[in-house]
Amino acid sequence: MKILLTGASSFTGFWFAKTLAGRGHRVYATFQGCEESYEAARRRRIDALPPQVERLWETPAQSSRLLDFAAAEDGWDLLCLHAAYVTNYRSPDFDVVQAVRNNTEGLAALLEKMSARGLRRVVATGTFFEADEGAGEEPLRAFSPYGLSKALTWKVEQYRAQMAGLRLDKFVIPHPFGPFEEPRFTAYLMKTWYAGKTAEVRTPAYVRDNIHVSRLAVHYANFAEQAGAGRSSAKCAPMGYVESQGDFTLRFAAEMRKRLGLACDVTLGQQTDFSEPLVRVNTQALPLPPEQWSETSAWDELASWYQAEFAPPVRA
Repeated sequence: MKILLTGASSFTGFWFAKTLAGRGHRVYATFQGCEESYEAARRRRIDALPPQVERLWETPAQSSRLLDFAAAEDGWDLLCLHAAYVTNYRSPDFDVVQAVRNNTEGLAALLEKMSARGLRRVVATGTFFEADEGAGEEPLRAFSPYGLSKALTWKVEQYRAQMAGLRLDKFVIPHPFGPFEEPRFTAYLMKTWYAGKTAEVRTPAYVRDNIHVSRLAVHYANFAEQAGAGRSSAKCAPMGYVESQGDFTLRFAAEMRKRLGLACDVTLGQQTDFSEPLVRVNTQALPLPPEQWSETSAWDELASWYQAEFAPPVRA
């Protein structure tokens, strides 16, 4: 397939682009900035993308550069809308209006240009942070202003796709973890354990859905291929490890302990903050054949990644 993918410098976007290209698809990845503007984790991901991924620099959706490129190319099979505005996404002051504008500006023109060149299907990425996504406590409210922005973005995407006469499918992401991730919870665990300390889990009661990013990427590639062939359902929301954050941490510790020889000590605190929904998980148990994904290999890969990241250098 010939695929245009936005958001390839993000954690999940990198894995989606990598997996699609590894299956032989022609992936054109858009980047809002110039090549020199990317640093830290995003720089590492871009550098690690396979050469089969064509990098399109300075191509936000509203740019004439991207519109000209889309109009000049024939045979588009799929548009994957994965990029999202995430500046201060954890903050209660997250700018919802700016996020929706950034996520959808120029979309109508891009859909028009690509549909004239053969495009018939679009896949948009959502999150179980959104209102009315996943399963858990009712009502299924948005986790945060960021979750609200994603829900509103989806509504705009639906409208624009309908106006362009295009089929729009949705891929819903739970909590991914794995190599090239942002320095969040699992990175905190590993950094703490390599320092010989005990990791504390302050919200062990929350029931969440943590998934290996490599598995998530295989589900995404499967869904994208089905969409490109006109066979997909309207939504894919794959489940990973559905359990309390306390149980997931103990699972994670056990897998790292037997691979890295660390103590991986954990203290589960008495949770007092229940500002988020107690339960929010994805809804589809989708097994994968062993030739597509191995759980053991995923844990092995993750252990090797963290060893390279945090293990002290060996002195001669």
